[in-house]
Amino acid sequence: MAIGDELASLDFESMIGGPLNAVIKAQAQSAVTSVDFIKAVGFDTDDSGNITGPTMVTFKYSKPVETKAADGTVTVEPKDFTLTVPFLTMLPIPFIRVEETTIDFNAKITAVQESTATSEMGLNTELQAKAGWGWGSASLKVNFSYKKSTTSSEKVERTYSMAVHVRAVQDELPAGTERLLGILENCIKEVPATT
Repeated sequence: MAIGDELASLDFESMIGGPLNAVIKAQAQSAVTSVDFIKAVGFDTDDSGNITGPTMVTFKYSKPVETKAADGTVTVEPKDFTLTVPFLTMLPIPFIRVEETTIDFNAKITAVQESTATSEMGLNTELQAKAGWGWGSASLKVNFSYKKSTTSSEKVERTYSMAVHVRAVQDELPAGTERLLGILENCIKEVPATT
């Protein structure tokens, strides 16, 4: 198989599309997680799961208050106050956005083709002669051999590596979420505590 054929047989659509689909699904899952967080932390629900209103945190604190008497004297006395704050305005809302995705794919294909040919030739000769009284004989033997062998081998090494780099950042809140937080911030009330 030629090296070009090796690369052509790779499924680049799956190798590149798979990580990109995973990033898109992760982004969608991140958005759903943000919505679930806002619903679970920022709002109260009834037994049926319907939202009844924002989750409010109420606490008391004391701060110095100046009072001016009719004769013009100013006195500073600690006074108790109650502050009611929507809980959602005190928390960072997780809203993650995938900013960059890099897919690195490396293919290293090494093809080695080896071919060796050997040949052998051999020639063996043998001469025999006999002589006697009036007659004689001679014999000649010749042996010829030829041998050829060919071996070939092919070796292909494949090394693939893939790295996916994803960079996620805390994104700006969507306009609707910012508006919701602005409305909830207007609900913050500071009132004198009743004694």
